[in-house]
Amino acid sequence: METMMTTPRTIRMHENDNVAIVVNAGGLPEGTVFPDGLTLTTRVPEGHKVALSDIAQGEAIVRYDVTIGYALQPIARGTWVEESLVGVPAARGLDDLPKPVRDRAPLAPMDGFTFEGFRNPDGSVGTRNILAISETVQCVSGVVAFAVERIKQELLPKYPNVDDVVAIEHTYGCGVAIDAPGAEIPIRTLRNIAKNPNFGGRVMLVSLGCEKLQPARMFPQGSIPIQNGQELDTVCLQDAAHVGFGDMIDSIMRTADKHLAELDKRRRETVPASELVVGVQCGGSDAFSGVTANPAVGYASDLLVRAGAAVMFSETTEVRDGIDQLTARAVDDDVAQAMIREMAWYDEYLKRGGVDRSANTTPGNKKGGLANITEKAMGSIIKSGTAPIAGVLSPGEKLQQKGLIYAATPASDFICGTLQLAAGMNMHVFTTGRGTPYGLAAVPVVKVATRDDLARRWHDLMDINAGRIATGEATIVDVGWELFHFLLDVASGRKKTWAEQWKLHNALALFNPAPVT
Repeated sequence: METMMTTPRTIRMHENDNVAIVVNAGGLPEGTVFPDGLTLTTRVPEGHKVALSDIAQGEAIVRYDVTIGYALQPIARGTWVEESLVGVPAARGLDDLPKPVRDRAPLAPMDGFTFEGFRNPDGSVGTRNILAISETVQCVSGVVAFAVERIKQELLPKYPNVDDVVAIEHTYGCGVAIDAPGAEIPIRTLRNIAKNPNFGGRVMLVSLGCEKLQPARMFPQGSIPIQNGQELDTVCLQDAAHVGFGDMIDSIMRTADKHLAELDKRRRETVPASELVVGVQCGGSDAFSGVTANPAVGYASDLLVRAGAAVMFSETTEVRDGIDQLTARAVDDDVAQAMIREMAWYDEYLKRGGVDRSANTTPGNKKGGLANITEKAMGSIIKSGTAPIAGVLSPGEKLQQKGLIYAATPASDFICGTLQLAAGMNMHVFTTGRGTPYGLAAVPVVKVATRDDLARRWHDLMDINAGRIATGEATIVDVGWELFHFLLDVASGRKKTWAEQWKLHNALALFNPAPVT
């Protein structure tokens, strides 16, 4: 008897779709006959689209009940609808968009879910207890990296309640037009990263001395609380008191020792799930992203919002084509207009660079079955769930509210993660179909695989296998609840993600639209 996965199988997202994706691992050969009588006239790779009916030249190609493109030539039923056959539709205009639905029923609240977190003086809660050493300028990065290794070897073992020491390394601070329009984005990003809940409300800064981004500019008076009797604990490498490299390192280590001693006093306590601030993101996407992993994340996002938590979705170019869906979900006109404002700003930003949204889709996305940015966008938006959109953040801003939030960021994995970190996330969810070893040092990153094959091959990198949805072994609801409970366990320190176990993380990447001088 044939099993589910030896039987030819497709997934159609909506009854109005005229294409479906092939589920079978490795794809299917020409001549394959499906149980409903559909016969492949060409080979169709796994995750790629097959025409369910004859599609005339110029006719809409429909997936997710959305026009994802137009046929550039006639496409016969049973044909592989490859990228070269699909014309990219024009971007949706930003005028006359749907208004927020006034009578949208709120999601039913959920009570009783908790995790064990670190309460901070400002009321925020961390999921980890980390000493972060911020930097004003890239010139100090080598010195700080050297010092961090010494701190980990010589000081950290004395403080068992501190999880890690990380340097907030970046390539900004000098050689830039520091007063140009857009320069406020990287500056406030660095400022707000330093105040992430996982850093315990303590700010330690290393400065060179001659850089454009001076400590007082990075942290204006009143932007952080008093600590150790002063507002900002800064080590300046050009300080005349430093005699040689070794003296610089000793100064950083003495300052770090004070901070570690304070952080070591922190203890986990039971807090409501509403204290979670979860950033959701996708990278290395494929055609299964919008079928398995992202819908499951969307279900978990709804659970988090129902529990009172904050959830951020982002990636402007990957939601731009669904702006009409998003404005309809806004809680009010102000939120809808804020989303439109962010889309318009990014449209203009891309225009200045001589590109448009179609530059987003990668070779790997296309190999995984995504023909263009419109199709990719439909699968990306799904991870935001169904909750009303309660607010909008511009790049680098800090989150100040609960609920589902649109945090405007570029789609670049590392810039998106950096900006969500600045917004205050204490947990991160990252879905992938092609596979990416993405990780962050500052927050746990839960990796969700879209396909069985990826989860099997990268068994010690993927935390959740959403590929079981495509094979019928699990439902979106099943995987959504699994992810929700896993987030609570990881936030509590009861479990570690694979990225944490391997200490796998990428460098942060600032979004800097200002000119470089």
